[in-house]
Amino acid sequence: MNIIGIDIGYSNLKLAFGHKGESPRTYLRPSGAAPADRFGSRFDGKAHEDFLHVLVDGQEFVAGVSPDRAEMWSRSLHADYPSSVSYKALFYAGLLLSEMDRIDMLVTGLPVTQYLDENRRKALAEYMLGTHQVTAKRTVTVERVKVIPQPIGGLLDYIAQEDADIEDARVLVVDPGFFSVDWVVIAHKDLHRQSSGTSLNASSVVLEEASRLIAKDHGTAVNTETLENAIRSGKPTVLVLGQRVEIAPYIEQATKTVGPVVVESIQKSLRTESTMVDLVVLVGGGAMFFRDAVQAAFPRLSVVTPADPVFSNARGFWLMGAAL
Repeated sequence: MNIIGIDIGYSNLKLAFGHKGESPRTYLRPSGAAPADRFGSRFDGKAHEDFLHVLVDGQEFVAGVSPDRAEMWSRSLHADYPSSVSYKALFYAGLLLSEMDRIDMLVTGLPVTQYLDENRRKALAEYMLGTHQVTAKRTVTVERVKVIPQPIGGLLDYIAQEDADIEDARVLVVDPGFFSVDWVVIAHKDLHRQSSGTSLNASSVVLEEASRLIAKDHGTAVNTETLENAIRSGKPTVLVLGQRVEIAPYIEQATKTVGPVVVESIQKSLRTESTMVDLVVLVGGGAMFFRDAVQAAFPRLSVVTPADPVFSNARGFWLMGAAL
């Protein structure tokens, strides 16, 4: 049984894929996708080895690269992202990277507020189902699709990693992404809708604030893609007017501004809970930005994070698919 968990984020495309009964393989690629003619040629005449070429409605796209690589093309940062051509290109790139011609079960997620919209949920499942012409010579067939709230993937990943028993626990799962921070409350395996939600003060806002702070100190701003690329590749500095500038102090200062705004929204949503949560699970690629704020908001609770949290949702999606 071929299973794929695919998390098509605003910053990264994350995959977990493989056969049921085996450990899944994982992939991480940036979420840039644009028509092939929006990319320049290398000055040495060689091909771009990191480009994934896919076919979207008859047009050749390059996907899985940094968003700032494309000329005259803007990344999608809005709630209708799943209906964009860039999203479709990334979906096809994920199918291509899975190296599968037939996928028995595909599991993906939506931000919590979008998941609660039944029409959005059904539309995405129908969109991903069926046979897809991903390149001129390759088709991939998806037999079944399940859409779940994104943070649930992270919770499943945590449970699997820690062999955690949450049967009688009330768990808050916080999933900071690039576009939104999502959270859910799970009790007795039930999703508490009134206590779950989404904030748009996410990682992108942290990077924008860090850019503003860098401009204040060094005379010019650094675009968010530059900061994003540096963090993704583990580089401690960025180049600003010919000088290397340490990123960490600016990210730390930015999170102190943005983080409390997010946790305030989370705490407000928890007012409908009859009792306090027992555990906080922090997942997703933006976990490091919001850890201090979340821990400060819940000082008496354990705030735990799975290993490699950027893959948490995709791995959890795969686990969900393997259990169905």
